[in-house]
Amino acid sequence: MSTPSYATERETTEGKVFTVTGGDWDRVVSGTDPINDERIVVNMGPQHPSTHGVLRLVLELEGETVREARSVVGYLHTGIEKNLEYRNWVLGSTFVTRMDYLAPIFNETAYALAVEKLLGISEQITERATTIRVLMMELNRISSHLVWLATTGMELGAISIMLYGFREREYILEIFEIITGLRMNHAYVRPGGVAQDVPDEAIVKIRKFLKEMPKKLKEYEDLLSGQPIWTERTKNVAVLDVTACVALGVTGPVLRSAGLPWDLRKTMPYCGYETYEFDVPTHPDGDVWGRYQVRLAEIRESLKLVEQALDRLKPGPVMVADKKIAWPAQLAIGVDGMGNSLEHVAKIMGQSMESLIHHFKLVTEGFRVPPGQVYVAIEAPRGELGVHAVSDGGTRPYRVHYREPSFVNLQALPAMAEGGLIADVIAGGASLDPVMGGCDR
Repeated sequence: MSTPSYATERETTEGKVFTVTGGDWDRVVSGTDPINDERIVVNMGPQHPSTHGVLRLVLELEGETVREARSVVGYLHTGIEKNLEYRNWVLGSTFVTRMDYLAPIFNETAYALAVEKLLGISEQITERATTIRVLMMELNRISSHLVWLATTGMELGAISIMLYGFREREYILEIFEIITGLRMNHAYVRPGGVAQDVPDEAIVKIRKFLKEMPKKLKEYEDLLSGQPIWTERTKNVAVLDVTACVALGVTGPVLRSAGLPWDLRKTMPYCGYETYEFDVPTHPDGDVWGRYQVRLAEIRESLKLVEQALDRLKPGPVMVADKKIAWPAQLAIGVDGMGNSLEHVAKIMGQSMESLIHHFKLVTEGFRVPPGQVYVAIEAPRGELGVHAVSDGGTRPYRVHYREPSFVNLQALPAMAEGGLIADVIAGGASLDPVMGGCDR
């Protein structure tokens, strides 16, 4: 009798009980002979920590050796791409920022660049807005890599580095809160520019961060790099050479740790990255240790980029001049901490009736985007983050699909895990740095 693919039910004294199936678990288990076969099939995850998020792995084990590994995704599915089709183009920013929740600025920037390309206004984005985007992305890259270092350390038993990594990340989130009003999920980068200007208070705090962070990086290396357990758990573990990376579509630090200096900021520049001075770190070994070295080096390069961006911040507008596109973003909060201040309302209401109608239409209906389709890719902390945006000429996207590096890179997990020890599945999976919010979206 074949096992049904849906949840079966039976009545008990305590009511109705369901037997839930999922993935290809039943097919895998039904093919094993628990008496004569020395292999066992186990579920690993989904749980935090260990599987680095709500990732489920079905492992076929022979002793402690992994003979087959299957990834099961979808536990964090939010339907963001479908939801975009029911909101105007600007409101899309509030959805995409929640996908890879450790790299919200990158989600927003890729989306904004795609919309601007459809609108044909890429050349009209102000210099200050573009510089702020680079500044925010590189700060976000540092905070994302810090979470990777912290959580990977925790999953391998190095609790101290988890505390220190989150401590430094907290400082970056405070900077984001000063600039955007939110620690995460900012909806700050919008089609046409950015929501609000960077206040002087934030610049002072960033300068302080640039001074302190190099010392912290040295502390991390002193703590981990010479530590025999850390080196044992990372060197020659979960090796993926450059040929395998290219064949599987793997990008980002994992690809660069295999020796290929492929970084879209250099190879296919955007946001003026070609005018900045920075290096693309690589490592020859393609193992967990190499990915650790590359990410620490990338933090140092991002610090250089943040400093250059700060030096380039010239006074000027942060949104395009076209009032048919420029979202009215310079909002002022009321005295109760909610709504808009009376001064802001008076400014809007005090203008002509036509201006008020235009404001209302722009916020509620949104602007129209000419029909067409574009693909825009940027270098996110996990690799190539691409946006395929399609417009039918209306005020809402016809279709937006993300090429999410977490999803693509997870293909490499079986290649890294099979033939290795079950303990190395944790190290290898963590070294891919998957964020399941982005993978499942």
